[in-house]
This record gives sequence, C-alpha cells and structure tokens, in this order.
Amino acid sequence: MKSFRIGGIHPKENKFSAGAAIQQADIPATVAIPLAHYIGNPSEAIVKRGDTVKVGQQIGAGSGFISANVHASVSGTVRKIDVQLDASGYRRPAVFIEVEDDEWLETIDRTPDIVRGCSLGKEEIIQKIKDAGIVGLGGATFPAHVKLMPPPGKKAEYLIINGVECEPYLTCDHRLMMEHGEEILIGTTILMKALGVDKAIVGIENNKPDAIEHLTRLATTFLGITIQPLKVQYPQGGEKQLIDAVLRRQVPSGKIPIEIGAVVFNVATTFAVYEAVQKNKPMIDRVMTITGKDAPNASNYRVRLGTYLSHVVEQAGGIPEGTGKIVGGGPMMGRSLMNLDVPMAKGSAGVLFMRDDESIRKPSQNCIRCAKCVSTCPMGLEPYLLMAYCERNMWDELESNRTMDCIECGSCNYTCPSHRPLLDYIRFGKSTVGNIIRNRNNK
Repeated sequence: MKSFRIGGIHPKENKFSAGAAIQQADIPATVAIPLAHYIGNPSEAIVKRGDTVKVGQQIGAGSGFISANVHASVSGTVRKIDVQLDASGYRRPAVFIEVEDDEWLETIDRTPDIVRGCSLGKEEIIQKIKDAGIVGLGGATFPAHVKLMPPPGKKAEYLIINGVECEPYLTCDHRLMMEHGEEILIGTTILMKALGVDKAIVGIENNKPDAIEHLTRLATTFLGITIQPLKVQYPQGGEKQLIDAVLRRQVPSGKIPIEIGAVVFNVATTFAVYEAVQKNKPMIDRVMTITGKDAPNASNYRVRLGTYLSHVVEQAGGIPEGTGKIVGGGPMMGRSLMNLDVPMAKGSAGVLFMRDDESIRKPSQNCIRCAKCVSTCPMGLEPYLLMAYCERNMWDELESNRTMDCIECGSCNYTCPSHRPLLDYIRFGKSTVGNIIRNRNNK
C-alpha cells in the first residue's frame, strides 16, 4: 500500500462522526465575517454601515496578488465594520451583519441539479474561482486562483486531489466525498482544464473504504482521473507527503509542488470550485466537524461563514461535561480556543472537545537522545536540535537546519517520551527566522 517514505505516525483515528450525514447549521441572528482568514493580504471592506446585503454579495475585495474576495454569507443589514477576535486570539477586521431573512443573489443556482459540462476556457475558470474568493480548505487557506497560475517556466503535469483527511477526529472531507462525490470529480475536471493537465489522482486513506469505493465507481465516467487508496499514516494530508505517496517525487527544501510538476487541492476546495464555476456560488459556507469522545452529537455541519462557533456547538448539543480543552481543528494541528465566541472562518474544519485527562500536559523532562522525534519527522528534520537552537536564540543555525521546512504536524511532540514542547519552540523559531528572512529580502 502506498504512503510517503520519511517519518510518520499513526495516532488513534477516533472518527466518531464518519457516519454522520452533513446537516445544515441554523442561520444565526448575527454574523461577523472576517476580512482576513486566509494566507495573504486581508481583503478591504467594500460595504459600509447601514448597507443591505444579500447572500453571495461581495463585501470584501482582495488586496494584492495573494489575497481573496469575501462575500456575505447571510442577508440583512451591515451593522458595523470592526475588529473581532479570531480562533488564534488575534483581533481581525470583520463585517458584522444583522440577519433579516435569507435572500440570495439571483445569479446563484440553488437547485440540486448536478451540472457536468463546462464550456469555459482556462482564464475564465481562474477568474471565476478568484471572484468567488475560494481558498484552500485543507488548512493552509492559500488563495486557490494563485495555485492555478504557475510562475513562468513552470508547468503542471499532475493534479492531486487530497482526500486523505489524516487528522484524527475530523470527518468533514469524508462526508463530502460520500455525499458530493460526483461534484468533486466535476470540480477535478475543471481544475484539470485550468491547469492544462490530463492526469488527476485522488488520494484517499484506506480507513475510508466507502469513499474509495464510491469515488472509484464514479470515476469510471471521468477521463484521466484515478482514485488512489493509501496506507493510513499521519501526516499524509500534507501536500509534500501526499505527492511523495502518489508520485514518488519529493519537493526540494524551500520549494513548492509546481517545481516537480504537481499541484494539490483539497476535496473541499475542489467541491467549492464546482459550486463557483458551475453554480455561480461564491465561498459563503463550508462543512465542519463537531466532535469529541464525550460529544453529545458528533456530527458534520454545513455552516455559514461568520457564524459564531458557540451557535454551532449549541446546535450540536453543547459543551460536554468534563471538557478540559476546546480545540479549533484536530488534536494534532489544531489550536486551543480561548472561547467559542469566535466566527467561523474559511479554514475552520472542526471543533474538538477534549476531556480533562486528555488536555493536561505532562511535565517536560530532559531530552534522553532517543531520536524518536527524528525518525518520525516527515520532513527529515531534527526537532530536538531545532528546539535547542531556539532556546539559545541561535537563529542562523535554525535557518541553516531548515526550520522553515517544518509543517507543524506535531509528530515530534506526539512521540517524545520526555514530553518536551518541541513544536512550541519550533513554531516560535519559525516565526523569528521568517521575519529575519523577510527583512533581509526587503533590504
């Protein structure tokens, strides 16, 4: 069974909501739609207080090449443009809308009919994706249209669709593949057309045999699309690990996938591309997972962007008793939430309730030089060494030892018998080294 070749772990999967069909989350009374919830420059508000907006109407314009448009997820009145705490605890600009009804733009096709054919050319497809404000929904939230515009001299050979969903607990991508498999494959053909490639591979870990079977059957009517089952191994959802697994090609240090002829899109992003190109629907919602060992109703919900997480959690049965930590995302790469009064963003894949006993960190002890963190690192780094450099403010050594290649998967923390906060230090080191590099390049 195929998988990536460097490092990796297999934490308990805990996919409790894998069989839970996608539900539509209730529309809240108010939303706070972030203007900066993706990689790149924040968008600029193009509405003002007192304006009336419809569902799908653009309210934020991307500023710069790496940026994305933002659209109203509800209809009603703009109450203010202000700052709002996000899931990371930072104050970000947002558009606050008081919901009055559910009136959509007339240009959006809301029928359940599946539209297969696409007569648009490459540039028209890219423009539609850009206009719709689509970003990567697998975690990175990189503007999708930028990925479809390779730099001069670079050409894609393969499109890889990421259906791995290796993060424990999360099942929103799994349910999308089961309930919207045909739309995902149509979206794949649209992306193939935009990239000018004739080969696409959909990678799915074999703990989702129903999704593998379902998409394999559907793919028989789509030219050039292959469904590739993969061994269960974390963090196979990382694009560099997925490329290695399916193509046996490794992206060089400091480079991006197009360097070796590959472009990767998540299945949720691909579904959003289908909706944008075939249904004229901008990115106004996404599917997320509400889960945990004691969650009263571990489920998958389609949620309007800007909805406060507290609203969705209440619909899912509330916070279970004995919860010690609430995580935005999964347990490996997610971040602890200060509270649930933060808005749903484009990158919000889930809310995880962790029990008291699961959420308490064990005391850090001295490194015993076991090298488990080295053997499990999927990027071939030496996490124990990077942490030591960071403790001593040795930034040049951090940079030369490829700290910027770290994908922050948490495999090192997971395997460390001394419970050392390796990833915390490496994240801090990456931030510092990144600033040093940017300042050097700007001189």
